[in-house]
Amino acid sequence: MKRVYRSRTDKKIFGICGGISEAYNIDPTLIRIIVVFLALSTALLPMVLTYIVARLIMPETRS
Repeated sequence: MKRVYRSRTDKKIFGICGGISEAYNIDPTLIRIIVVFLALSTALLPMVLTYIVARLIMPETRS
């Protein structure tokens, strides 16, 4: 199982989307578009809370 870390180099806010894209070799822009789409389709609050929780529990990249 792969570990997902917050990215230090590819971050816009907290590095969550950048870390997911690094772990699964996906374009970070695609991940960000998916996150924005999910946030808008769920009336923002659930996705914002999920993003904040991910910020709190995901460790930052070691290197």
